Amino acid sequence: MDGKRVTIVGGGLAGSEAAHQASRVGAEVLLLEMKPERFSPAHRSPLLGELVCSNSLRSESLENAVGLLKEELRRLDSLIMRVADANRVPAGGALAVDREGFSAQITRTLETNPHVEIRRTLVEEFPREDPVILATGPLTEGLLAQELMALAGGEDLYFYDALSPIVEGESVDLSIAFRASRYGKGGEDYVNCPMGREEYETFVDAILTAEKVPTRDFEREILFSGCMPIEALADRGRQTLAFGPMKPVGLTDPRTGRQPHAVVQLRQDDRAGSLYNMVGFQTKLTHPEQERIFRMIPGLDHARFHRLGGLHRNTFINAPRVLTPTLQTRPRPGLFVAGQLSGVEGYVESTAIGLISGINAARWLRGEPMLVPPETTALGSLVQYITTASPHAFQPMNVNYGLLPPLGRRVRKEFRRRALAERALADLGDWKRTWQEEET
Repeated sequence: MDGKRVTIVGGGLAGSEAAHQASRVGAEVLLLEMKPERFSPAHRSPLLGELVCSNSLRSESLENAVGLLKEELRRLDSLIMRVADANRVPAGGALAVDREGFSAQITRTLETNPHVEIRRTLVEEFPREDPVILATGPLTEGLLAQELMALAGGEDLYFYDALSPIVEGESVDLSIAFRASRYGKGGEDYVNCPMGREEYETFVDAILTAEKVPTRDFEREILFSGCMPIEALADRGRQTLAFGPMKPVGLTDPRTGRQPHAVVQLRQDDRAGSLYNMVGFQTKLTHPEQERIFRMIPGLDHARFHRLGGLHRNTFINAPRVLTPTLQTRPRPGLFVAGQLSGVEGYVESTAIGLISGINAARWLRGEPMLVPPETTALGSLVQYITTASPHAFQPMNVNYGLLPPLGRRVRKEFRRRALAERALADLGDWKRTWQEEET
């Protein structure tokens, strides 16, 4: 590959999406990925686009802002969304994927793209040939992390994130657990492990007294509210779990004909239905404690765990201080930041920032004006948030309807989100036509 090109560091969701978008609009791309030369504490597969935590891309409904963001990405020819749709597994009203099939198809697609060169190598400092997209993810460490932190102007820009365990489906006792979705929506997409009040109280006691992985002395513990470990939730009150990830509403135990006091839900993690993710069960309990305590859950007495939960440090930059609305860094305009490093949280959000950074890096390479999506779209509102929020207490953000500007007209509350979605998709279409006409 000769001449000018877009260099992307990191082959996760954001980096893979950026590579696809940059090549789609005519740029040559060099994608640098450290696996399998080195794996982070949370990664296991050499494939690109590996899903580390859940296999769910969350709600499909336009009543939810992440559903709107997914639809916007589809209309912008997102590789990640196309592959996710092709590898979906049952998950009620959510989009969940076969983890292995999803990553394998992303890898095949980019490996066979004639405009993308993939090099498996560890990158320890920013490449000097612009444009560069830094998409190394929230587990960025070593010299690269030090250079990033110097650029970002902060030393404690991180939070702790926790992984949920994955259970082998054959080890679940379906004479106790039952298949159902809340309120009957989505058929029998979830396996539900019901608990009575006494079982729940005993379970909470075990969590509160269990041994946990300690925080290292030199690191300050910052937990992201959208991915709170179950033991941190239990610390907030004995019934917090029953009103959170273990809420039983909309479910009836067929053995009793009544709603349980609490429920642990398992969501299918692969297309074959052999693996199930414990929904909302992120944890920093030690592995022996996880095996002991989670086998107290009715239906999981003899559970075999494909993966136990874990804790890792996530890194992100102070985006309002560092990034422009085109996702360029202020100190170095040829350096773009994508994915969770930019201050977004979630698979879909990371993909969205990867999409915009890929398009803009390619346009920067050609000397063309770069793009900023309308703030009336889910995509634009997310970019607007990370680049204009207060830098003094900046924290990662999931997309939500609160980020979008008001409609400017009176709409009944029950129709407001639908109206926001309709405006967003109309404005996205107008914006897309404008810059695509410029390219032709």
